[in-house]
Amino acid sequence: MPLIDSHAHLDFYMETPQDRDEVLRRAYAAGVHTILAIGIGEGPATMHQALEIARSATGAGLPALYASVGIHPQEAVQATAEALTELTRLAADSRCIAIGEIGLDYYHVDNPEPAVQQQAFVAQMKIAAEVQKPILIHCRTSELATPEAKSKFGSADAWEDLLALIATHWTPHHLAGVMHCFSGTVDQGRRSLDAGFYLSFAGNLTYPKSQTIRDAAVMAPSDRILVETDAPFLAPIPHRGQRNEPALVVHTAGTLAALRGISIEELETVTTENFHRLFPATA
Repeated sequence: MPLIDSHAHLDFYMETPQDRDEVLRRAYAAGVHTILAIGIGEGPATMHQALEIARSATGAGLPALYASVGIHPQEAVQATAEALTELTRLAADSRCIAIGEIGLDYYHVDNPEPAVQQQAFVAQMKIAAEVQKPILIHCRTSELATPEAKSKFGSADAWEDLLALIATHWTPHHLAGVMHCFSGTVDQGRRSLDAGFYLSFAGNLTYPKSQTIRDAAVMAPSDRILVETDAPFLAPIPHRGQRNEPALVVHTAGTLAALRGISIEELETVTTENFHRLFPATA
């Protein structure tokens, strides 16, 4: 069964006029026949681009494309009333199947203050609940950040803040979501699962020092796992350090299958079924 890349930034492939088309054709040839294009752009002014790509990049030898729309926590100061109104409009499109990636990021010193990020996150969860579509979560703590970022964010814990906001503003709606590029602990994974989320694993699962992520990947039940690239970032081994692209999700899938003691064919079947269950419009 073909694989699905559940998270890729297709609007970043602009090195040549043919770049994106070539990336998509390589993905299809590698057995990746569906991709969720993430619609955050470089801020709200360009968050429509993924949806435009999903509408236009169609044809033989190309994957089926779907899109999300959202305001990344790094751009939370731009989550104005106007931007949220535009997000709501884009979210209503049938080709848009999720809101995201949204969440909290306490990693970079120049990121907005936690209160600003949290306000934007809550506003977007409200929109997602209104349109009845899953959310794609970005969560990055300040634990491994620079001393300047640690000083700015202090004892604030992005995971604790995130899960608390989800419990208050999302869980009551009984809607699902995805912990994109899951990089938390086993405990954080369990708490995410309890909140109704799927865990999506990216190329960092293949890195030798990612034992915590690997432990979570083994813990997660088979009906709640996905694979992604987060392309063009986080290329998996053996391509680490290079530009990532959807075709390379096969390496992450292979690692995840090996960790769980199953065949790559079973992993393909499981993750594809999970994706279609989470996003019925793609089935």
